[in-house]
Amino acid sequence: MPILGTVASQFSSKPFGSYESIASATGTGASGVITFSSIPATYKHLQLRMILRSTDVGGNAGPILRINSDSASNYNYHIVEGNGSSLTSGSSANASFLTFGNCPAGGTTAGTFGSFTIDILDYADTNKFKTTRSIFGYDYNAGPYALIDLTGGSWRSTSAISTISLTMFTGSNFAQYSHAALYGIKGA
Repeated sequence: MPILGTVASQFSSKPFGSYESIASATGTGASGVITFSSIPATYKHLQLRMILRSTDVGGNAGPILRINSDSASNYNYHIVEGNGSSLTSGSSANASFLTFGNCPAGGTTAGTFGSFTIDILDYADTNKFKTTRSIFGYDYNAGPYALIDLTGGSWRSTSAISTISLTMFTGSNFAQYSHAALYGIKGA
């Protein structure tokens, strides 16, 4: 048997890197909060996959994330954002939430949503702070509006994550058909 075949067969039976659905939520336009609670501590990492739109009447609104109901200044993040013609960056060292970019709102092209993928690393490890990384983007298909954001962040706590809450920074609701899904990623 070729060496490559032997290596491939050794890895095919291991669950490392496999994803399992934990929970999901769909926006109705009447709620501004999505909460995932009682998150089991049986995975290595978590991943949030979301398509979001806000009911805010403006052009953009950003979702924010809090962990274990912590609204103190225990978060930090860095964002790099490109819109096709310029590049900007921003950061916060003592924020009361994590943010991952803006999503389309009521003042934008109808039917457009922002797409987010957020990894939460070592979420159940009680020996370290929690780290996040994300990618986000949208395109209005009209006008000059298109964005892509890369974000890194952390929650400065060694507590295991059992609850994740999402709200809109502007206080608006998640538009109808917004969707958030939480996955557990198995370790070795």
